[in-house]
Amino acid sequence: MQEYMPYIWLAVIAVAIFVEVETTALVAIWFIPSALITAILAFFDIPIIWQIVIFLLLSVLCLTVSKIFFKSKRVAPHTPTNADLVIGQPAIVTEQVCNLENRGLAKVRGQVWSAKSADDSIIEANEVVQVVGIEGVKLVLKKQ
Repeated sequence: MQEYMPYIWLAVIAVAIFVEVETTALVAIWFIPSALITAILAFFDIPIIWQIVIFLLLSVLCLTVSKIFFKSKRVAPHTPTNADLVIGQPAIVTEQVCNLENRGLAKVRGQVWSAKSADDSIIEANEVVQVVGIEGVKLVLKKQ
């Protein structure tokens, strides 16, 4: 059995490559370098139990390192929406804005939004204010 182990590891590489090509996710890529190193070691008559242990350890190591690498590179993209277009625009308060009572409406670019004050001040109806942000579905307003 020992003399066939390099070929078994090469078969593991072939199966891992096939699985990786046939799927859209990374499912077997970690086994490829692990099986390659283990196949090289198998040519030196390393006992089978050690080959399996080395293969498993290298697979876990590759998985862990790649997970850390990809996690550090992944940045949640900011997807701009049309709602972002109202930031910086003037708005007219249509209902008094009071953060304490959690009420207030403002009209900007022809649309009525729920609103809150950026600095917790009360903004009276018919005041012209500036939209400084959006929190959830509420405009954040600041007196001009």
